[in-house]
Amino acid sequence: MKRKTLRLYLLVISLALLGTATGLVLSAINSDLISYFVSPTQVTKEPVEPGRTVRLGGLVEVDSVGKLDDGATHRFRVTDLSNSVEVLYRGVLPDLFREGQGVVVEGSFNDNGRFVAAEVLAKHDENYLPAEVVKALKESGRWQEGAAATAINGSEGVDP
Repeated sequence: MKRKTLRLYLLVISLALLGTATGLVLSAINSDLISYFVSPTQVTKEPVEPGRTVRLGGLVEVDSVGKLDDGATHRFRVTDLSNSVEVLYRGVLPDLFREGQGVVVEGSFNDNGRFVAAEVLAKHDENYLPAEVVKALKESGRWQEGAAATAINGSEGVDP
């Protein structure tokens, strides 16, 4: 085999591998697999279609946590201090989950307009809120630096 022919075969194989890799990357970036972050105010203004996976973030509304009659499904509301959304979650809540604390829930809205969470992510210490939650609170005009707990329940802090 001539050197020129060998180089041509190598070039064709390299281009085929590059094309295959590009195709795999593009198929992995399927927009159906991406979960977007939304705040309760955004959901109120522009509802999310049922079944689409999103991340809903905010603060757990005070006096909103409870269980349904089945004893395994938790009900609570997520608020950005302007609007709130009711969330249903079947499973064990994280140890750090508390009223007045930051939370991000991943799931989708059902046909009745209720948010059904598949995962609940709670904050990891008393001074932390996920960046998306802080941004949503600031956009709603209700964020005061260091005063999230005060704005929610009128006290100087939330019991850990």
